[in-house]
Amino acid sequence: MARWEPNTRERLEQAALDLFTEHGYDRTTVAEIAERAGLTKRTFFRYFADKREVLFWGQGELIRLFGEGIAGTPADATPFEAVGGALAAVAPVFGRERLARARQRTPVVAANTDLVERELLKRTKLVAAMREALAARGVGEPVATVAAELGALAFGTTFARWVELGDQRDFAALAAETLSELRTAAGALG
Repeated sequence: MARWEPNTRERLEQAALDLFTEHGYDRTTVAEIAERAGLTKRTFFRYFADKREVLFWGQGELIRLFGEGIAGTPADATPFEAVGGALAAVAPVFGRERLARARQRTPVVAANTDLVERELLKRTKLVAAMREALAARGVGEPVATVAAELGALAFGTTFARWVELGDQRDFAALAAETLSELRTAAGALG
């Protein structure tokens, strides 16, 4: 591939995922990723701070969408409905074109303790973003935190289901189903 071809970020991501799958995360170097993508190490570092960030590069966009989704729900929406708005806002990110990469990414992250820790940090940031967006709507504590934590649980559960069933179910439908299940489960707590 020529270096000036479009979709550089996607090429680097796919090369990294392929190499992580073939050789393991720890045994893959940035130089190997760049070479597989037909690019230079220098180009790699224009897009990613390190090889770990290849697996987490969309986090900022997700945080923004979660906040906007909550802010965009009707003023009379409950905190739980606002969290539903957040999940609806991120659903377009998880289209069928991302499914194969998500299926490659999941076992790579699960097999590496540092990546699992990074995934947990990502979750913490998503909870904080939702809590802040709920607080901006006037939702007090501890309701904002509980709703944000349920939102993160719904997102994580939906993502796992989507990775497993994405060729049969879309993310938005799975998110709505998951939220309904969580609402029922929360009600059963008494």
